[in-house]
Amino acid sequence: MSLTSAAADPSVLRDYAFEWALVDVETSGLVPRRDRVLSVAVVTLGPDGEQTGEFSTLLDPGCDPGPVHVHGLTAERLRGAPAFEQVAERIGALLEGRVLVAHNAQFDYDFLAHEFARARLRLPVARRLCTLALNRRVDPPTDDLRLGTLAAHYGVPQVKAHDALDDTRVLAGVLRASLREAAQLDLSLPLVACPPRQDARFAPKPPRTPCAFRNPGRLTPGGPLVQGMKIAVTGETVTARADLLLRAAGAGLNMVSSVSRHTSALVTNDLSTGSAKTRRALTEGVPVIDEAAFLRLLGDVRPGVSHEGAPSGTDAAPLAGTAALPAVPTPRGPEVAEVAEVADTQVTTAALPDPAVRTEPAPPATAPKPGRRPGKPRGPLSGRRVLVLGGTHPDAVAARTRVVELGGAAAINLSAGVTDVVVLDGGDSDRRLVRITALLLPVHDAAWLVAPVVTAGPRADERRAAAHVLPRGGVVDLPLQQGRGPEHRWTVTASWAQQTACDIDVVGFVLDEDEQVSFDEDFVFYGAPENPGGTVRLLSDGPTEQTVSVDLATLPPSARKVVVAAAIDGSPAFGDVGALHIVSGPGSSAAALAQATLDAATTERTMLLAEIYRRGQSWRLRAVGQGYDHGLGVLARGYGVEVAD
Repeated sequence: MSLTSAAADPSVLRDYAFEWALVDVETSGLVPRRDRVLSVAVVTLGPDGEQTGEFSTLLDPGCDPGPVHVHGLTAERLRGAPAFEQVAERIGALLEGRVLVAHNAQFDYDFLAHEFARARLRLPVARRLCTLALNRRVDPPTDDLRLGTLAAHYGVPQVKAHDALDDTRVLAGVLRASLREAAQLDLSLPLVACPPRQDARFAPKPPRTPCAFRNPGRLTPGGPLVQGMKIAVTGETVTARADLLLRAAGAGLNMVSSVSRHTSALVTNDLSTGSAKTRRALTEGVPVIDEAAFLRLLGDVRPGVSHEGAPSGTDAAPLAGTAALPAVPTPRGPEVAEVAEVADTQVTTAALPDPAVRTEPAPPATAPKPGRRPGKPRGPLSGRRVLVLGGTHPDAVAARTRVVELGGAAAINLSAGVTDVVVLDGGDSDRRLVRITALLLPVHDAAWLVAPVVTAGPRADERRAAAHVLPRGGVVDLPLQQGRGPEHRWTVTASWAQQTACDIDVVGFVLDEDEQVSFDEDFVFYGAPENPGGTVRLLSDGPTEQTVSVDLATLPPSARKVVVAAAIDGSPAFGDVGALHIVSGPGSSAAALAQATLDAATTERTMLLAEIYRRGQSWRLRAVGQGYDHGLGVLARGYGVEVAD
């Protein structure tokens, strides 16, 4: 079947015409740097969507095949199959000059990158397209976005799930249908540029063992070291640095790479070096001892309190402590008159070391109490998704805020899930209005939001109605899950307007009870998209969409919170970007549990989007929506990351 066989205008489809290489791999596990590809299939399509080639093979990985109950590939079945390096050149020839396509494309791309690196060959992929990310933009009325679900929705026959060749043939049908839907909505494709990742050295460092004990505070004059104390070392040491760190960690101390106000002591033999750690220790009043004194104290380290025995956190705990509170500027924007101070849902990041810190206004008084799962949306716009066009930034913010107050969800891009459109001043020149008219969507003016009357039109499906719409500061409990596996991965996906003309980086911080990273590698960003343990990963789904994935089952007890933030690279501010939309759910393709639209920013360049945090034995998600005028470097330093000037 070709792209032009549907009702879509062939001239419109020109923007979606590429040479495609559709890929599916079955693997021995989920970690590309460790696990191997067991089977691979490649189907090539021309710009018209017609198939031009096909290749598939089983592979002998030389290791245990892993979850046979999932892929059905036993060691006996794989015995005698070629090794990857024997077919790598043939696979490379099919990928060369084409856009790689896969469902959850980063997974397949990363596995291929590692296999090509092991074979000492170049992976010839310059761009990739994820059909999962594409369908997030299309937003079809399905219960989830799994490949099988989309195949059923688009009428694509599926013979054998988890068979690489059949999955790739199914993927071809899903791609064709998705491209036609994207053309109908005039959506840009979420193409991702692929950096050269042929060298196995791009893999994350081996996991470091987090300290098992809570931080008891600072070292007191004449007092002992206590397990869990955060100790930093700077300058030359008589004892080999690696040996010193290993001995201290073995005694139960938390050896950190930077200094903050939570550091228990700094070890240095020369205060005159003027290192960044020394300057910060003196500024924060952190005790400083020399190596000899530290070694003496190491002989008698007192027992500490384990993280498992620590009391549970509170919902009102700030993100970065409460010391040195700066002046909080007066909230701005048209929604200020409609908000009230709600102490148990407002979040502050007051201790970040920047005089230009800004905070968002408190969430609306109707925000749910911490830990209480919001009920089914109520109001005249319950189950509706409303797109706002035009207006000044404050007017658009006020309109989207009103949509949420009325029980609806605020959309920032046109998708199949949009049920209503509100046009403010200047919105009639938005190029999407032509598509909106062709789709027969109800169009309203600003007055409609005062007392909306919902007319007959596209009805929101049950999946959309089930995703909780959170205001800023809103909290929802994450459902408990049994067992371990990919279903334990919880995702927070951030997206923004497709016409955004600046780069936005989504990042993640894994924080301990002091609201600090245990080590720098627990800061996940574009340059280091996975922390050492693989518990938190950054997934690049497109130029206007990024996901932070968290494995709640394998986070160490010392990890109390994962903060998801966004930062603008360059001079623009989030007021220029407009609204950011976040959705969160169990895994990348499952139905979303919660969503929020965060759009009250003006001059801020960094934004806290959401946090996943422990509450006793359970986990909770909070929509934050709090911005700062400073850049990402200052935010990272506030969480204890050592950032070079």
